[in-house]
Amino acid sequence: MHVAIIMDGNGRWAQRRGLTRALGHQAGARAVRRIVEAAVRSNVDVLTLYAFSSDNWSRPADEVDTLIRLLKQYLQSEVARCVENGVRINVIGRRDRLSRELIRLVEHTERITADCQQLTLQLAIDYSARDAILRAVSTSEPDCDSKQSFAEQIARAMHSPIYESAVDLLIRTGGEQRLSDFLLWECAYAELVFVDAGWPDFDEQAFNAALEEFDRRERRFGGLSSTPAVQLAGDGR
Repeated sequence: MHVAIIMDGNGRWAQRRGLTRALGHQAGARAVRRIVEAAVRSNVDVLTLYAFSSDNWSRPADEVDTLIRLLKQYLQSEVARCVENGVRINVIGRRDRLSRELIRLVEHTERITADCQQLTLQLAIDYSARDAILRAVSTSEPDCDSKQSFAEQIARAMHSPIYESAVDLLIRTGGEQRLSDFLLWECAYAELVFVDAGWPDFDEQAFNAALEEFDRRERRFGGLSSTPAVQLAGDGR
């Protein structure tokens, strides 16, 4: 089970409460811990969180600094808890625009948690799905002639060890209903759940509700329903 989440609404959540956007992002960072622990308890295999998109670089410098600082703090403070809970951390996205300090921290965290097997937590940092696909195309090998082999190319382009892990459920908080350049290839047949609550208010109960909604859906992958159609009353066929 691969669950991906677009963690949207931190700024709006803060503004509605008369708080700064920075405080909204801090509240969102606390929500990450809650949902990671909820994913472990729910036996999710892969959880991918959209932490910082490539387009986020265009935000005001102080907000970018806040987001990067919170990412560093998370990697520093949560690694021991992740090892204890069997959570493997991997960062996907570009790394050429990250600071050397952050890259060293990312690599250290990935190395420390490499043997954890309960949950793979992917943090998408400086991530763009279109950029990932373009990079995969530009570096593709001559024998890259299948969907699986191309998925492997995308994964390598974004530093992901998961070569074939289509997203089963995509959740977006904050009330918006779009993909925002997130895991476009991997979400080809994902079930989509949009939540009005801002990310800081997204808790285990809301996470489990999304999983329950997923369980109610019938996934046909382009085929026909496995449930026989109900015959209409009076239909003689």
